[in-house]
Amino acid sequence: MISMAVDYGATSGNGQKVVLATSSPRRIGLLRLIVPAFEVRAPEADEGPIRRPADHVSAARRKVMSVWGSPGEIVIGADTGVFRRGRFFGKPKDLDEARRMLSQLSGGWHYVYTGLFLVHGDHELSALVATRVRFRELSREEIDWYLAREDVLDKAGAYAIQGAAAAFVAEIRGDFTNVIGLPLGTLYPMLLDLGWKPVVNDAHRE
Repeated sequence: MISMAVDYGATSGNGQKVVLATSSPRRIGLLRLIVPAFEVRAPEADEGPIRRPADHVSAARRKVMSVWGSPGEIVIGADTGVFRRGRFFGKPKDLDEARRMLSQLSGGWHYVYTGLFLVHGDHELSALVATRVRFRELSREEIDWYLAREDVLDKAGAYAIQGAAAAFVAEIRGDFTNVIGLPLGTLYPMLLDLGWKPVVNDAHRE
């Protein structure tokens, strides 16, 4: 059973239906930058335990398979997490855990990994994308200020780089969209490999 299906035009101009297996408004917004027409289906699959970065690819596959409806569809799944010194930082269960996460990410580098999984007919593609992010030293007051501003309980690592936490970032190496949750620089060629073609909007030619 699919708990949510939002139609964003669903079928692209080349007749292919693109489906994004997500309940994340951030991923929806990012995909809309390159795919003007797609459908959103909220996956019901359990993401499973994450012990190492590669587990995000498996989690993305489970999301895709839980919503896949037709061989003619291109279905996209993504799963994102944060690691520092081999330790996984997922979504915090409460504000106390979020505060501890941000304190541990303060003043050093961490990795943001996103597992991608795409299926179209008999074809499956997967990728694991890594981005390095360095936070400057954060005071307790800064962390409390941030947690009072934004809801972080649905965010890996207890922060959103596209929000106020951008002020904490001293340096970033890699794909910025990967940190948000959908690495467009990797996803775009994967879509092309599956036969998807970008649509030219004549209205923008004038």
